[in-house]
Amino acid sequence: MKSRAIVFTGIRRIEVKDVTLKPVSPTDVLVETRWSSISTGTEKMAFNGLIPSPPFIFPFIPGYETVGRIIEVGDHVNENLIGKFAYIAGSFGYTDVNAAFGGASQFIVCPVESVTVLDGIRDPKCGIALPLGATALHFMDLGEVKDKKILVLGQGAVGILAVQLARHMGASLVAATEPVQNRLDYSAADLKVNPSTQDVSAALAGHEFDVMIDSTGIMNAIETGLRFLKFHGKVIFGGYYQRMNIDYSQAFEKELSFIAAKQWARGDLLRVRELIRREKLQAGKIFTHSHAVDGDLSEAYRQAFSDPDCLKMILNWKEET
Repeated sequence: MKSRAIVFTGIRRIEVKDVTLKPVSPTDVLVETRWSSISTGTEKMAFNGLIPSPPFIFPFIPGYETVGRIIEVGDHVNENLIGKFAYIAGSFGYTDVNAAFGGASQFIVCPVESVTVLDGIRDPKCGIALPLGATALHFMDLGEVKDKKILVLGQGAVGILAVQLARHMGASLVAATEPVQNRLDYSAADLKVNPSTQDVSAALAGHEFDVMIDSTGIMNAIETGLRFLKFHGKVIFGGYYQRMNIDYSQAFEKELSFIAAKQWARGDLLRVRELIRREKLQAGKIFTHSHAVDGDLSEAYRQAFSDPDCLKMILNWKEET
């Protein structure tokens, strides 16, 4: 079976091409994609050729934030899944192209255990936020945030969800820093600080935070934030860092703990789905931009990667009905 897919054919080169799907095995499902999204972390690095290792060998299909409708199931899969919306964390189900996650395709073949059915969610598009929400939820678990004061650096998509989750999980105070005012305006933080217009030290004066969560990757921002952590405070590194370079003195003086958060833990996608279903997590808040797959994809990727007002770019694979 053929499918249209977004293919990175080289460094900063994008095409929509016909690719060949693997046959549906007894434990697979076939999904027709309705929405996918552009990751500004791993996908941006791959787009720029900064991950020169399998499975990021050109040409490859990107994408791990996909929602679609299940249209066929294998012989060993419950037929009641047909017609349901599901989140798909990518696929390796292609015969003629590499898949670096592989979710940016019109049709997707993948094992049934890799999909998360979105029953009960009023707007299934919100399933796009499951991996980011699960990542942010993992920060909360690592930070043990209940009854603690939390400082979140950066109000991109993950940072905004992290603030919501910290408040939901009982943090006593949540502060956020973000130099782009439009992003800060989306934040639900109790205390919001814009480093481009405010003196961060003055704005945070008098506060000692138990946990700092970084979603910026900016070393200067991290160093500034360390000054406001209490003795035995905890730092959660929430991004992927090619190299760390921060002043060690704060860590030494305060005996800080540093934790690298890889992704999410088993079961976190289901926990986030439940929070979205109960409307305890406002996932749609991060969907600021959208673009048709049939349009100028280069422009969509450029905007997603470089426009600070674009929190999350949604790619529409099918016209709304």
